[in-house]
Amino acid sequence: MKRFALEPGSSLLDQLFVRIKPERLACLMLGAAEVVAALVRKRNSGHISAAVFAASMLRLRLEVLDAKDFPKLACDNPLIDASLPLLSKHAINSTDGVVLQATLSVAAQARALANDYVLVASDQRLLKAAQAEGLLTFDPETQDQAALSPLLGP
Repeated sequence: MKRFALEPGSSLLDQLFVRIKPERLACLMLGAAEVVAALVRKRNSGHISAAVFAASMLRLRLEVLDAKDFPKLACDNPLIDASLPLLSKHAINSTDGVVLQATLSVAAQARALANDYVLVASDQRLLKAAQAEGLLTFDPETQDQAALSPLLGP
């Protein structure tokens, strides 16, 4: 969301999108739907104008949804089923469980190629659960450039 509407941490997300090649990022399609819903709520409540909403939607479409080189992860029944044990293990909500399971799967693939994967989020329960599962995390609301730079690599 922080990439598409001004919020605390937006500038760090902007840096991430500028410095990292799109193919090294990923978006759960359920997460994209959450971003759209949040933008609609902001527009409907008057927190953003119709013009800002339209620009944000266009940016989301161009940078993520229609970008051929930006990985988009499906939210299908096997992913949801695999996430269920994480819900009770970490006391997280269903969406966060699906996000966590998807990230664990992508991280396992990256680690098999001697790379790693970072979950970027601001939800503290999700971040704590991800850390407990051995994932690297970054919170753009509470961490700064000094914490982000080592995660981005050279």
